[in-house]
Amino acid sequence: MNTVDKHIVITGGASGLGLELLRQLYKSNEISIIARPSSGLEKLRRTYERVNIYEADLADLNSVGEAADLLIKSEQKIDILINNAAVQYTPQFLDEDFRFETIKREIDINFTSICTLIYLLMPNLLQSSPSIILNINSGLALVPKTSSAIYCATKGALNIFSQSLQNQLENTNIDVKQVFLPLVDTAMTKGRGKGKLPVEKAVTDIIQGLSNSGNVIDIGKVKLLRPLQRLSPGIAQQIMKAG
Repeated sequence: MNTVDKHIVITGGASGLGLELLRQLYKSNEISIIARPSSGLEKLRRTYERVNIYEADLADLNSVGEAADLLIKSEQKIDILINNAAVQYTPQFLDEDFRFETIKREIDINFTSICTLIYLLMPNLLQSSPSIILNINSGLALVPKTSSAIYCATKGALNIFSQSLQNQLENTNIDVKQVFLPLVDTAMTKGRGKGKLPVEKAVTDIIQGLSNSGNVIDIGKVKLLRPLQRLSPGIAQQIMKAG
């Protein structure tokens, strides 16, 4: 699918990858953002006057439902739904600064809210022919690292969910795609790792991948990780273990 004259809904568009998606897609499309209230969201509102903003805390499923309801009531078809928003907490279970309450929040933002939004926005997605659900995933869905166990688990769940959902929707106008990203240079990854992929390059590759027929878009080093995992899973696990 080309990305011109489309209505594109992006979650978490106030910063990082979501904001770069907005920047690259804004000129030629109508963009709707679902994101929690923040100073970044207010800046976005001032900078991109045509953007439609639906405020929602993706950790609060009632708030997600309210945002989805407003989108449904707008009676706009949705050509592309990009589930981008995610959080990652790095403390390990044995660390003193691990917080029990982050478990539910991480799962709800990274996985449950995605399932919820897809279900609630299905009527709008069915209006377009074709339409795409694009789930932003990570190489950590294929091979986890030691830290951020909950994050890795949510990405693994998103991978299986996306494959099953594609099977459910194969006789409809909706195509389910996944992007598997390496470490991308955003605020979320500040201070973590080396050799990060510039966010501009990541988004350019994502947009290009939307026009391809496959359901999987591997970006950067993930293109090497996937065959390595298949041929030598032990080596892949050792490489990814330290993140």
